[in-house]
Amino acid sequence: MGLSKLSMLALAGLAAAELPPVHIKGQKFFYENGTQFFMKGIAYQQDTAAKGQTNDKATDYIDPLSNEKLCKRDVPLLKELGVNTIRTYAIDPEADHSACMKLLDQAGIYVISDLSQPQLSIKRDDPQWTVEHYERYTAVVDELAQYSNVLGFFAGNEVSDANNNTEASAYVKAALRDTKAHIKEKGYKLGVGYATNDHPDIRDDIANYFNCGEDEEATDFWGYNIYSWCGESDIEKSGYADWVDFYKDYNVPVFFAEYGCNTPGGAEGRKFDDTRALFSDEMTGVFSGGLVYMYHQEDNDYGVVEIKGDKAERMDNFFELKKAHKAVDPKGVDEDDYNPKGDRETCPDLGKFWRANTRLPPTPEPELCDCAVANSECAVGDNVKEKDFGDIFDYICDAKGELCTAIQGNGTTGIYGAYSMCDNRSKLTILLGLYYEEQGGAADACDFDGLAEVKKSSAKSSCDEALESASKVNEEAATATGAMSEGTGGADDEDFGVIGTPMARLFSIGDMAVGLYMVVALGVGATMVVL
Repeated sequence: MGLSKLSMLALAGLAAAELPPVHIKGQKFFYENGTQFFMKGIAYQQDTAAKGQTNDKATDYIDPLSNEKLCKRDVPLLKELGVNTIRTYAIDPEADHSACMKLLDQAGIYVISDLSQPQLSIKRDDPQWTVEHYERYTAVVDELAQYSNVLGFFAGNEVSDANNNTEASAYVKAALRDTKAHIKEKGYKLGVGYATNDHPDIRDDIANYFNCGEDEEATDFWGYNIYSWCGESDIEKSGYADWVDFYKDYNVPVFFAEYGCNTPGGAEGRKFDDTRALFSDEMTGVFSGGLVYMYHQEDNDYGVVEIKGDKAERMDNFFELKKAHKAVDPKGVDEDDYNPKGDRETCPDLGKFWRANTRLPPTPEPELCDCAVANSECAVGDNVKEKDFGDIFDYICDAKGELCTAIQGNGTTGIYGAYSMCDNRSKLTILLGLYYEEQGGAADACDFDGLAEVKKSSAKSSCDEALESASKVNEEAATATGAMSEGTGGADDEDFGVIGTPMARLFSIGDMAVGLYMVVALGVGATMVVL
C-alpha cells in the first residue's frame, strides 16, 4: 500500500478494522506495512473550569476520552480538520475509554497522552518520584495500552522550563525509566518520551540529557513545544532551520509536541504557514510532524473550536488549519529502505544552569515504604491533614537534619535517601519513628501538639533485611557531602569537581529485588547534604 492510499485511510477513517499500530525505528515512526507515519495533530483537552464542565469523579481535570457524548460531538470535527493524532494531558485510568477510543479509531485518529495529572505530577520546584506517581503513571499505561491507536506517552511536559529548575529533570528521567520498564514487563509495544519548552539556556542540555545513557532510561521520542513562528515568518526567521540542523543526527523521532503561535492577532489571526513548513521537504527528513495547540478555545486564545453550551462552533482559524493540513503531503521513506544512524547523545556536565545528575532517583517500591511505616513506633494521626505536616517536618529537620536525609533526595548531587520514594504521609510517619527512636522513646518525642501518636511496631520478619539495608543507605546519605572544587566562587560558577563515586545497594522484599541508590557525585555548594 502506498503512502497516499494509507494516508487517505488514516485521515478519512475508511478502515473498518482497528488502526494499525505505529512503531519506532531510529528517527522515524512507521505503520506495520513500513510506510512512514507523520503526526498531523492537535492538543485536545478542555480546561477544568471551562464552560461549567464537570467530571464523574472528584478530579481537578476533565478526562477528554471518557465522555462519549463529547467525543461524538468533537471527533467528526477532528476528522474534518485532517487530524490523525490528538494529545491528551490527563486521563482518568479508572474511567471507561472504550467508546471514545473506538470513535477515534474509526476516524483514523491516534492518541498520545501525558501520564501525570495536575495534582500528581513531578513539580519543577519540589520534584519527587514516589510510589503515588509510579502507580498513577503505570495505571495510565495499562488503561490505554489496550487500544491499537495509542502512539505512546509523555513522562513530563516542560517540567524543567527555566535555568533555575533543571534538577527536576533527574526525577522525570527516573519516571521515564520506570515507565519503560513497566511497558517492557507487560509486553506492550509503546514508547515513552518527554515534551520540552524552548528555553535558550537549557534547550541543548535537556535534549542531550534525556537522550543520553542506556536505552532503558533514555527517551524513545522527543517532543518540542515551540511557538517561534509568529505572524509572517519563514523557516530561517522562525529558527525552524536551526532545529532541523540540531536534530538531524538525533536517534529517536522528533516532532512538535505543541506549536501554533497566536501573535499577532490571537487565535483567529493564525494562517498556519508553520504547518505547511513543518510538512515540507526541508523538515520532514528530521521532524515527524506535530500537534497544534489547541482544539478548545479558552482564555489563552489558542483554540480552533469554541464550545457554546453543548455545541462546538468552528472558528475562522479552524478552516485555516483544515486548509493547511489538506495542502501538505509529506514524503516519507519506506522502512525497508531506511537504515537508522546516530548514537545516543553525550550526557551534559553539571554547570551554571544544568543541575540534573545522571544518577537518578530509585524506583518506587511500595513494599519498602509499607515496611518502614509498619516498623515506626510513632505515627502521624489519621485525621491530620497534609497541609499540617510542614511544621513537624521543619522541626525535626532543623533539630536532626541527618534523620531527614532518609526521606529526601537531591537530583543535582545524586544523593537519595532510601525512603525518598514514599508518599508524604508515609515519609512523616517514618521520620517520626526515626526521631522517636533517636530520642530514646521519650514521652514528649511523639506528640507534636497531638498531631502524632505512639504505636507498636507491626513490621513482619520479611521486612528485616530490607529495613537493615535501607538503614545503611540512609547512614551513608547522612554523611555524604557535595563540595565544589577548590577555588570556585559560588553556586553560579561553572567549574565543578568530582568528589565521590557512585554506590548501589541491593536488597529484597520477598521475591522482589529492589535497587537503592546513594550517590555522591558532582557537588553544588561548599558543604551540602540533601535538600
